[in-house]
Formats: sequence, C-alpha cells, structure tokens
Amino acid sequence: MIVSRARFPAWLAGSAIVLVAVVAISMGVGSFPVPPGDVARVLWAAITGGDAGVADNMRAVVLQVRGPRVIAALAVGAALAAAGASYQNMFRNPLVSPDILGVSGGCALGAVTGILLSLPIAAIQGLSFAGGLVAVGLVLSIGAWVRGHDRVLTLVLTGVVVGSLFGAGIAFAKYVADPYNQLPAITFWLLGSFSGVLPKDLVYALPLIAIGFVPLVLMRWRINLLSLPDDEARALGVDVGKLRLVIIIAATLVTSAGVAIAGVIGWVGLVVPHAARLLVGAEFARVLPVSAILGAAFMLLVDTLCRTIARTELPPGVITALVGTPVFIVLLAATFRKAR
Repeated sequence: MIVSRARFPAWLAGSAIVLVAVVAISMGVGSFPVPPGDVARVLWAAITGGDAGVADNMRAVVLQVRGPRVIAALAVGAALAAAGASYQNMFRNPLVSPDILGVSGGCALGAVTGILLSLPIAAIQGLSFAGGLVAVGLVLSIGAWVRGHDRVLTLVLTGVVVGSLFGAGIAFAKYVADPYNQLPAITFWLLGSFSGVLPKDLVYALPLIAIGFVPLVLMRWRINLLSLPDDEARALGVDVGKLRLVIIIAATLVTSAGVAIAGVIGWVGLVVPHAARLLVGAEFARVLPVSAILGAAFMLLVDTLCRTIARTELPPGVITALVGTPVFIVLLAATFRKAR
C-alpha cells in the first residue's frame, strides 16, 4: 500500500525516528557493549560540552571508534541509494544503478590507482571522483555514437561493457601491486569496509556528499519531469540536456565520495530505490528522501551485522549481495504484479 500524500510527512518523521533507534542500537552493540543510556549520555555530553559520567574507555568507544563508523555508514548508504534513485528516474529504467552504469567501477579504478601510487586520502578521493566522471562520460559518448533504437537499453549495455573494462584495469592494478602492503589494502578495499574510517576521512567525504545532495534536493520537482518523454519535458519548460548533466555530476559526486571512504559496496543503489517506490510511489520528490533514509538504515544494519555476527569481521559487500539478491527478486516480482 502506497503512503498517501497527506500522511507522507508523518511517515517520513516516523522513518527518521526509526533511523535514530537503529543508530542507538549500532552504537551500543559490539565486542565492547555500551548500554543505550550511556550512549545517549556520551553523545549529549559531546554536544553540550558537559561530563557524561562514564568511564573514559566507554566514551572513547562511542566517540572515536563507533561514532565515525556509524556516520560513514549512514552517509554512504544514503549517498548510494540517492544516486541509484536519481539514475533510475533519469534513465526511466529501474534496473539502472551506479554499478550497472560503470560509475562504481570507474570510482574503484581511480581509488585503486591512488592506493597503488601511495597517494594521500584526499588524492585518492579526487581520483575516485575523476574515475566516476570518466566512466559516465564514456558510457554517454559511446551510447550516443552507437545510436541504438532503444536509448536506455543502449546506455545500460554500454555501462556493462565500460564497467568490465574498468574491472580489467583493477585486475591489472592488483597484479602489479606490492603483494605485502598494497595488494591486501586494495583487495580489502574492493570488498568494502567501514573498519578503517577515521574522523579525518569524514572531513573530506561528508562535504562532497552534502554538495552532491544539494542539486538533487533543490531540483527534485524538475528531476521528476525526466520520467516523462523528452518532448513532453521540454514542453513543460525543462532543459533536458542541462538537467541530465547536473544529475550525472551530482550522483557521480556522492557515489565517488562514498566509494572513496568505504570501497565498493553493491546492491544498495539498486534495491533501496525499488523499496522506496513500492512505499511512496514513483514521484521523485518523495522517492529521494525515502531512499536516503532507507539506504542509511540498511547500510548501518549491514555494517552492524558485519562486525557482530562472527569473530572475524565480514565485508559489507558480501552481506549486501546475500541480502540484496533475494530482496531484489521479491521486489521485482511485486513490481510486476502491481503493474498488471
């Protein structure tokens, strides 16, 4: 059942409260459990500058170990889900995601190149963003040159090919990397992880993700018109070409910033927008905030599972694939039944 327009604000507020509860649970569980009350006291003391009245090691776990990790998981989940929703609306295809269009592959190759050259984190993030832009540019250029009858299908197939090309580049980088230092770092990073996220990483990544969100939020009503045929959108006063370029840059920015701090984590940008549309309909102005909240909650739950269900921490990319595959099949079947 789709949430009505009148109930949407209340539903969105309720979802935000649930997200806060997920954050509280994630901050408390782990190899060093922290009671929810102590988590709240530590966070409140950090905001107000007061004394939390807890042990120093407990405060360090909340603020220095789990705090940055939770913030990173929230930001990356929201970024990947919002990018996926934007791409799917722009290309009018629910199977499009940053992974399928080659954006993640381009970001990954750029970041792997930075690791291979032992560059600082800022340079790695810059290369990741450049790789994502190069991937999207290649997909659009090749798609325009091929001029297939079905433009969206042509772009998706081109994205798959370009993604494979970047995958070959990543394989070559792993082949020539130092097997004792660089190769483990590259392999671990390609599987995705939040364990190495430091506060200084967030200083670089969070502003980039926020900047990418700004045009998506401000132009959400115009972006919604891209679900119409191009001629109808132009008749309503939309400059389709410029708007698509802005969406591509914004979605690529948030994707590359997320990939740069957490590695390649698939399925979030594909599955979460599907779930959001089933809940609130296809209107992009509603799908965007719901996708961001669901993506943040999903990514945080996955990361919490990764660090608590086994003695050895699991890569988030493995869990998102295990969860995302059956969930996507169920969502796809529900969408098709709904369309009949």
